[in-house]
Amino acid sequence: MTTIIPFGPQHPVLPEPIALKLEIDDDVIVGVLPSLGYVHRGLETFVNTKDYNQTTYICERICGICSALHGITYTRAVEKLFDVEIPERAQYIRVIVGELNRLHSHILWLGLFADGFGFESLFYECWKYREGVYDVLERITGNRVIHSISKVGGVTTDLTKEYIDITLKMLDTLEPQIQNIEKVFVNNYTVKKRLVGLATMSKQLAYEAGTAGPTLRGSGNAIDVRNTSDWDIYKDLGFKTCVEDGGDCYARTKVRINELYESIKLIRNAISKLPNGEIATPVKGTPTGEAIMRTEQPRGEVVYYVKGNGTRKLERLKIRTPTFANIPSLLLTLPGAKLADVPIIVLTIDPCISCTER
Repeated sequence: MTTIIPFGPQHPVLPEPIALKLEIDDDVIVGVLPSLGYVHRGLETFVNTKDYNQTTYICERICGICSALHGITYTRAVEKLFDVEIPERAQYIRVIVGELNRLHSHILWLGLFADGFGFESLFYECWKYREGVYDVLERITGNRVIHSISKVGGVTTDLTKEYIDITLKMLDTLEPQIQNIEKVFVNNYTVKKRLVGLATMSKQLAYEAGTAGPTLRGSGNAIDVRNTSDWDIYKDLGFKTCVEDGGDCYARTKVRINELYESIKLIRNAISKLPNGEIATPVKGTPTGEAIMRTEQPRGEVVYYVKGNGTRKLERLKIRTPTFANIPSLLLTLPGAKLADVPIIVLTIDPCISCTER
């Protein structure tokens, strides 16, 4: 005989209001049904009341963790409508801020993951290291959460020598800190005992289920938007896709840790190659037509669709977030797992419900 129990939307381990109905037999999951819409805010419809420049700030408020990359993706989509090429210096600045965003997001996730194990001191250690990244973002953009550095036509803030120096100094401090906490997440006996072999997803299943980001790459699929023509600049920075073949929770953890080192490398390379010049191009007129833009957020590929009708207000904005893509894989991997492992499995897709229920 099976029993239906609710998991969320408030849970002592998970910071996100994800709601699942779990069907259990004894303490083993045999079925799962998600419940979406708990924090739906209707932002895609709200943009119809704002002009295309103001919409940038709405998109950034979809998520406080990856706000910069939401703003960057939206502005790149609108620039595609205008067929405008932004200055090369602005492109590099967007990459630097975007990778700083990825750094603090992955470190945040590591802290929450440690909390899921009950490693409270490790949780605080991770978030202490994350503060250094936040301090740099605050110095550069003026804001800790909603950065508002990207605008249609370029960026709002230039990278001065002072900002470059504090960024490089922070990276020099952060890298050994990551090496310190990596030892626990990768080599600790308790962590490996909980993660290795848990919620395994094959390479083919991860691809066919439409997963994204570290969830996809943890199953051996070397797919990353930063390695496509949508982000040509990354090829000049020596970007390397981080992939693990295990397909389990342990592999997904290692992908995120490796991406921390990759982001540090990319930021340093972008700073060393930062070209001189303007940081924005004037954009005149009104957006017309349709455009799609993709960006690799910390959780995976985000897709923005925009449609202009010749007025200053967009006719349509549609967003496909990575968490929305990863929820189906979660439903496939939970059955067969024990109830005690559900928080860990859910955390390995790094769910962002505010993104999903925009």
